[in-house]
Amino acid sequence: MRKLILACSILALLAGSALSAAAAQPESTVKRDSPQLAAFKQAIRKKYDMKEKAFAAHDAETILTRFYAVDAVSVGEGFGIFKGRSEFRPLYEKAVTEYTVKVTSVHTVVDGNAGWDWADFDVMPVDPKEKPFTLAILFLWQKVRGQWICKGDFYANGSFRSGKLTTPAP
Repeated sequence: MRKLILACSILALLAGSALSAAAAQPESTVKRDSPQLAAFKQAIRKKYDMKEKAFAAHDAETILTRFYAVDAVSVGEGFGIFKGRSEFRPLYEKAVTEYTVKVTSVHTVVDGNAGWDWADFDVMPVDPKEKPFTLAILFLWQKVRGQWICKGDFYANGSFRSGKLTTPAP
């Protein structure tokens, strides 16, 4: 009988330890997006898809008029500072003929009618002699009349996914 009581006591002790250890662990380490953040992510993903398709179709006009605001500002390491569609136009008219792109969101924040998205902007040159490269980019978004529009971006050679900056290709 003593052995049975001892065995039951040990099992109860072990079960209690397991329960308190389980209670100390968070239920889930995956944080769910708020409805506002989920809607924002979905909306800007559509914009990124549109931009990727526009590059593939050599369509600068879609990028200029449906992705960026008329007064957007873009700053890029080794590329320059561009203000508004008139300064974006020559850049994109050339870029869409030389590259295809892929945008991968890494970290997204939204608060009311403003949002920002850190992303990796993978650039694949059409010319096979050129090497692909990635830009770590911060897109700035504003909701205007119910639609998200990019008000600007800032980018550097590198990748948020790798956590490293890179040297621009010569």
